[in-house]
Amino acid sequence: MPAAFPYRIDRTGRTATPLDEATHVRELIEQVLFTAAGERVNRPNFGTGVHQLVFAPGGDQMASAAQHLIRGALQQWLAEWIEVQSVDVEVHDAAIEVTIAYVLRRSNEQRVEVFRSHERTS
Repeated sequence: MPAAFPYRIDRTGRTATPLDEATHVRELIEQVLFTAAGERVNRPNFGTGVHQLVFAPGGDQMASAAQHLIRGALQQWLAEWIEVQSVDVEVHDAAIEVTIAYVLRRSNEQRVEVFRSHERTS
């Protein structure tokens, strides 16, 4: 199992790993959402940089653009793990809230997760 995100040490002093596949996939989605394009040296197109949308002009056009940006990035980077069903983006003051409904491909489990930009710890 890969390392947990954000990277941390577990109580045994080793690299922490996700508890299960659903947790691992949630962490992968979080990485895609909150990594800005150009932030990864060997993957300059990885991520969405959604936290930067706080500074974008609001309105329906911004929300629609953000939904398409996020859906495209998730389909590009996580297609083997999930099937995206819907993406909803809301801006609240200085925070972005993204709600993603998806199906885990291996288990066919439907999930809905909410991500907030102020939760990012790395």
